[in-house]
Amino acid sequence: MVRETTLVENADRQIALWLFVVAGFVLMMVLVGGLTRLTDSGLSITEWEPIRGAIPPLSEAAWMVAFEKYKQIPEYMLINAGMSLAEFKVIYWWEWAHRFLGRIVGFVFLIPFLVFLWQGKIKRGRLSPLLLLFALGGLQGFMGWYMVSSGLSERVDVSQYRLAMHLGLALIIFAASLWLGLSYWRGVSGSYISSARVAAGGTIVGLVFTQSLLGALVAGIDAGTTYTDWPFMDGDLIPSGLLALDPAISNFFENHLTVQFDHRMLAYLLTLLVFWHVRNILREENTQAVRQTAKLLGLSIVFQVVLGIAALMLVVPMGLAAAHQIGAVLVLGLGVAHVHFLRFN
Repeated sequence: MVRETTLVENADRQIALWLFVVAGFVLMMVLVGGLTRLTDSGLSITEWEPIRGAIPPLSEAAWMVAFEKYKQIPEYMLINAGMSLAEFKVIYWWEWAHRFLGRIVGFVFLIPFLVFLWQGKIKRGRLSPLLLLFALGGLQGFMGWYMVSSGLSERVDVSQYRLAMHLGLALIIFAASLWLGLSYWRGVSGSYISSARVAAGGTIVGLVFTQSLLGALVAGIDAGTTYTDWPFMDGDLIPSGLLALDPAISNFFENHLTVQFDHRMLAYLLTLLVFWHVRNILREENTQAVRQTAKLLGLSIVFQVVLGIAALMLVVPMGLAAAHQIGAVLVLGLGVAHVHFLRFN
């Protein structure tokens, strides 16, 4: 009986490590995807070929074919007209690397999953969440192409709505992988704690996710490069023109001023909520893991705010912009871990 229990625990730990690796690869995907966007490389591959597209151009003739396809889209004609083949290769490799890494993530999930399933290490009652996670990964591949396709005919960039959807789904996959990994690692049973602190932690995670989507909107319309003063915005605490577009609802998605203003305001609200929550945890909670994750969450929020302000005031340099995006994923991960320890204390 003891040996059987040990084997189950070892199997769960193996599955947990696999899910943590999946989460790590998703983090890498977000980083490479952010750099692909920052280098304006995302529209360089104009076709979606899930299998054949894994092989890049291998001859000069193949490169010219890919380049000619790129020349047919508005981004080339209106922004990059006259680009050399060598310059095209640079942006092509960024987009190819992003797509290829996506394929690698699929194999990183699928192969261990099939092995664990064959070995009987995944119990039937635990199969559904893993199948759902795999389905979300497949949906993410389609979502990536759905995003890219929005910039191939009538725009010179991708839709900010689809960019936010693409990033949001990546964050959901990351958070779900981490949550499931923690559940396997900690041997979580069906019992859990429900309290005001758990609700507060969950609210923080929800707001971090929402803030990340707002960040995607900021990036999608280049709103971060238009108002770069801080703590004021366009010289005022509450700038005029927040509802300049008609209909009014469009301001929250398309008005550079409003989108960046919303991103700032939610950052302030989120920071205050995290500080309040961390203070309560340190006053009332004795569980070491809960206290430690709360402290890390508080520190990560401070670091993320500093990164955001620096990126803004320096007009979004690539390094700071990429660090700020990855910082958002790390804050989300710490929030998820913190809620897990709160809920299954």
